[in-house]
Amino acid sequence: MIPKTKYILASQSPRRKQLLEWAEIDFEVVVSNTDESFPSHLTPVEAAVFIARQKAEAVSAQVKDNRVVIAADTIVVLNNEIIGKPKDREDALKILAKLSGNIHQVITGVAITNGMEHYFADTTEVEFHTLTPQQIEFYVDKYQPYDKAGAYAIQEWIGVVGIKRIDGDFYNVMGLPVSRVVQALNSR
Repeated sequence: MIPKTKYILASQSPRRKQLLEWAEIDFEVVVSNTDESFPSHLTPVEAAVFIARQKAEAVSAQVKDNRVVIAADTIVVLNNEIIGKPKDREDALKILAKLSGNIHQVITGVAITNGMEHYFADTTEVEFHTLTPQQIEFYVDKYQPYDKAGAYAIQEWIGVVGIKRIDGDFYNVMGLPVSRVVQALNSR
């Protein structure tokens, strides 16, 4: 069981909120608009943790008590290139065409702060089947994945029909390696 402290989730992601609810963690959402850029010399893992840490520190500065803040950032990496959220429909189509038939990594950086300073990243390898242009267009037009790294959500249609295999934590691909978060919270 998680300690009874009420936590703060520094994210507006409905998926992260849902995952913490499933883990039966008592939390509230506090969001701070944080710049998601990072120094260019960082590796993809370091970049994900850097952004998560920036989010956690921004929310920690807003909070007047000592509640633990949980923040995360998810990035998609294909051939060592970080693929962010699509800018528009055309960008989403291009991103998914790149991922089609290929293996990529989904990296979620996690920062747990306010007296607990714990930072880590989790990596899951995802392989897509080769998708037709019609499948990609259908998905983008119906699900509009513009707020998702890599232009997709594994728990939506494209994950059900388009993903050949994953190696690692499914929930990490959704946006939060929740079992590792629970382990970290229990270790305090």
